[in-house]
Amino acid sequence: MAIKPKIIISSLDAIRLEKLMDALPDSTFPDKDDLEAELARAEVVDPKEIPSTVVTMNSTVRFRIESTSQEFYLTLVYPKDVNTRGGTISILAPVGSALLGLSQGDEIEWPKPGGGVLQVHIEEVTYQPERSGEYLR
Repeated sequence: MAIKPKIIISSLDAIRLEKLMDALPDSTFPDKDDLEAELARAEVVDPKEIPSTVVTMNSTVRFRIESTSQEFYLTLVYPKDVNTRGGTISILAPVGSALLGLSQGDEIEWPKPGGGVLQVHIEEVTYQPERSGEYLR
């Protein structure tokens, strides 16, 4: 079993995510246990103490696919903010749950359509609300 990287989340994100999970019936969120496990192992800090390179809620991240060096951007959002035209990933998606709290330089296994996984590298957190002083987003 691979060692999971250290994750850091803000106390505001932790509170908001716990409220979101409490409001969702288990039948509509089959990966609830995975997100709860991520939150349980996270170091929770005041939003003003979040390092600027950590993926928080509403952060935009530049990724690189290891095998092709192709880059793409996504913003980690709450379900109500998912853009159906792309550019966002819900915290309720397995990959979204796994992204929360990771840092620039970390890698993640990304499921490929049709099966298999890609190794994806977090190149840069291009926007982070906490770094911009936005705590009530």
